[in-house]
Amino acid sequence: MSKRAIIIPVLVLGTAAALLFTIKGHWTSWQGGSAEQRTDDAYVRADMTPMSTRISGTVKKVDVEDYEAVVPGQTLVELDDADYRATLAQTEAALAGSQAALANNQATKQIQDAKVQNAEAMVQQAAAAMAAAQAGVDSVQPDVTRSDLERTRQQALLDARATTHQQYELAIADATRFSGLLASRQADLQRAQAALSSSRTLVEAEKRQRVALNTQDALYQADIRAKQAGIVVAQVNLGYTHIAAPTGGVVGERHVQVGQLVAPGMQVIDLVQGGVWIQANFKETQLTNMRRGDDADIRVDTFPDAVLHGKVVEIAPASGSQFALLPPDNATGNFTKVVQRIPVKIKLDPGHTLPAGLRPGFSVIVTVHTSAHARSEVQKP
Repeated sequence: MSKRAIIIPVLVLGTAAALLFTIKGHWTSWQGGSAEQRTDDAYVRADMTPMSTRISGTVKKVDVEDYEAVVPGQTLVELDDADYRATLAQTEAALAGSQAALANNQATKQIQDAKVQNAEAMVQQAAAAMAAAQAGVDSVQPDVTRSDLERTRQQALLDARATTHQQYELAIADATRFSGLLASRQADLQRAQAALSSSRTLVEAEKRQRVALNTQDALYQADIRAKQAGIVVAQVNLGYTHIAAPTGGVVGERHVQVGQLVAPGMQVIDLVQGGVWIQANFKETQLTNMRRGDDADIRVDTFPDAVLHGKVVEIAPASGSQFALLPPDNATGNFTKVVQRIPVKIKLDPGHTLPAGLRPGFSVIVTVHTSAHARSEVQKP
């Protein structure tokens, strides 16, 4: 075998190995440093709102068809509202009853005020009667003292045979009469004192009853506020029987039919909003020079002849795998390195004429131009 036959295979294998190691060591930098980054892992997206129920009820009417365009505020689904209207009427009636009770309590307070005034007037009358009784006692007391002295004096004169039995008997009669009159006036005074004490007790009782009415007033007012809040809740629940579109767009498939019983949180219909944007999933090695504001060209598979233009508006803060329901755990012994995909949001240029029939979910091919950013990064000190 000649040397030539040995050297040529060795040179070929050496060159292939050098190329392999060079490509393996610099492929990532070559890919990330490219002025244009392209991916076909991209789709048309739009904001979708799953319309759900806030209350339970029976579907009364579905006002839209599948894939029908709607305007903001348009009713999509109606639930039977008979129960909720009855609840609202019941709450309103309860509020009217509480308000009537409050008004009745106000009238009772006025009557109680009159009772307090009457009791206070009775106290004043009893005080005047007691003062009059005391004056009567005071007016009789001198006559009692005088008649007692006269009886004693007549007794002494009779013992000295200086007066007659008739004069002595008159003195005894006067003393007895004035004593009885004093006792009567003292009884009147005691009755007046008792009446005054009773009147004062009545005033205190009437005032306490007035305070109790004030407490009932506060209870009625609190009950009214609770009933008013109940009316608001009933009105809100009644409003929930009409499920309306929060924005304009196109409805998806209907998930309920007339007569179906729905529960809170149940999805009844989907609403796809009008504005569309592009989600492109680039490899992590393609994001070296990609920045917000980069220009992008979009080709839709459905419309291959149309080229749309847009700009990068956001780059996801994490790879798509991190947002999965079950994120991968690479802390295992059988680890295999896989290049991750990072979602990039691209917004179409305003005023751009979109192809008719462009729908969320269409596959697209996205090319992002990063050359301007790459040059600016290189020029920075």
